[in-house]
Formats: sequence, structure tokens, C-alpha cells
Amino acid sequence: MLNILLTDFYGNLTTKKWAIITKCSIDTALRDIDDLIQKGMLEKSEASGRSTSYEVAL
Repeated sequence: MLNILLTDFYGNLTTKKWAIITKCSIDTALRDIDDLIQKGMLEKSEASGRSTSYEVAL
């Protein structure tokens, strides 16, 4: 998934998009994203609530 984000991904990453791309539930997508945030690989955008998106931490 990180390779997709670094090369071919266009737009904002959301939990719904993560779930569709990886064919998992939205809950699993959120756990995956939270894990990557804890490891410093992803960052949460400034918007919150339903418009929360994530980006690769460089």
C-alpha cells in the first residue's frame, strides 16, 4: 500500500479509499492507518471529522 501511495496515488487518502484498495473493512483500514501514524510513516491532515485524510510523512 505504501508503494501505491508513493507512486500511483492521486487525491486524498481516506479510510474508505484505503479499505477499497486493500479490500478490507473500514475498521481494519483505520487500525492500519493508525499503526502507520504511530510508526511515523503517515501523518493526519489538519481537517478532522468526516473529512479526515492522511498523507505520507516525508
